[in-house]
Amino acid sequence: MYAVVMAGGGGTRLWPLSRPETPKPFLPLLGERSLLQRTVDRIVGHPELGLAPADVAVVTERRYGPMVRDQLAGVHVISEPMGRNTAAAIALATLRFPRDSDEVMLVLPADAWIDPERDGIYRSVIAAMAHLARGGSFGVDAPLVTLGVQAERPATEYGYLIPDVFNGADFEGIQTYPLNGFEEKPNLDRAGYLYSQAGVAWNAGIFLWQRGAIREAIDRYTGLMTMIGTVASSESGLKAAYDRLMPVSIDHAVMEGAARDHRVVMGSMSVGWSDLGSWTQLLAAIGGSGAGRVIAPNEPARAGEADLVIERQNGKLVVEAGPRDILAPSPVALLEGAAAAREPVDQLVARVAGWEERQ
Repeated sequence: MYAVVMAGGGGTRLWPLSRPETPKPFLPLLGERSLLQRTVDRIVGHPELGLAPADVAVVTERRYGPMVRDQLAGVHVISEPMGRNTAAAIALATLRFPRDSDEVMLVLPADAWIDPERDGIYRSVIAAMAHLARGGSFGVDAPLVTLGVQAERPATEYGYLIPDVFNGADFEGIQTYPLNGFEEKPNLDRAGYLYSQAGVAWNAGIFLWQRGAIREAIDRYTGLMTMIGTVASSESGLKAAYDRLMPVSIDHAVMEGAARDHRVVMGSMSVGWSDLGSWTQLLAAIGGSGAGRVIAPNEPARAGEADLVIERQNGKLVVEAGPRDILAPSPVALLEGAAAAREPVDQLVARVAGWEERQ
């Protein structure tokens, strides 16, 4: 087995901590190690998976390559000319990180949270699903495996996996199902319905498949291999190809069609997962309180007595307490109800500000 970690840009929902020049995966949000480092720490050097740094490739935009190399010694860096979402990133990884066709590729986002107390469970799920991807299940010889997270509430910020619950099976202690389909982030009514359905799970964006199986699937359902396959080793040729690509996720480009063709299997896990995709989720992960949102530039808002405000003053991150008005030329984070547990917020901002000073 080997691993491909996708470390894209974005992180706009965590402005002003994250910025285009320093995206979320590279920041020390939960401790002194960045989210990218924690993702790799979680899978490398553990007997359950047997992965070394040389078995890991990080796919990132070219401008972030130096940060990856600085944070992770010994891993492979696959540079994209620009971000084009996960389908292009995974296709390029199959071309730029050659491994045996029947070897299992583990695909991970760089910026997810797993409860540290359940890291061992997380690795055991990955190990079991690697065996499934290699050996087959539900009559599929080389299935495309996706991991679903046990839903804890009717969330509208996550996509959902819809399994065939009437044909599930236990595989090495992991509940698995043939997958009927994917559903993008639903509205609240639809989220409530999905939450009420047995087996329906949040989509964690974690996959396992044989390298040859995903190459064949990408070729079958997309034109990506035709567009980038012959130019993958040429920087100028790859840039020209990426200029023509429309951003599309691996879910939409490949997995939806593969699920309709009964080629996808879902493994279930409950490991305290979060994608840390909002200030509210980040506050919960650091032991803070309240709910947070980003105030767009030049949008008026008001912070109350119980609120905190994170903004950049002369380029430096600062935390201020309400009450106060907000009207700024750059994004501001309004953390409603966060003043009751201010210390974790102050520590977070100090960590990120210190990291920025060292860059």
